[in-house]
Amino acid sequence: MQPTNVVLLQSDPYVAQMLAASLSNSFRGVHVAHSIDEVRRTSAKCRPYAIIIDLESATLGDVEKLKREFESVRIICNHRVPDEEMWTKTLTAGAEDCCPSSDMRGILSAAFRQSATFAA
Repeated sequence: MQPTNVVLLQSDPYVAQMLAASLSNSFRGVHVAHSIDEVRRTSAKCRPYAIIIDLESATLGDVEKLKREFESVRIICNHRVPDEEMWTKTLTAGAEDCCPSSDMRGILSAAFRQSATFAA
């Protein structure tokens, strides 16, 4: 079954445009949000398969809240210069992965990757 929706929050319009174009081939709806509040409202309406958040547009606290509100939704974070500490913190906050913003392939792969709970 094809996933239906994905929600994006990106600080860089170019990254948002590239992700939206790439994701539109695999998702029925790609929603580009402009604030964390818009991510919440859109996610409550469309129950996305994944939320992809630039950590320059949201905090780790926002990631934690989104994961509590939308437990079954995959949350993928990106940042222009993520390091190992940021990656660890995002996973602790509930994200599936944290990728460099320039790594489109990595972000897309993380959005589609099945979690271990589904593989069992």
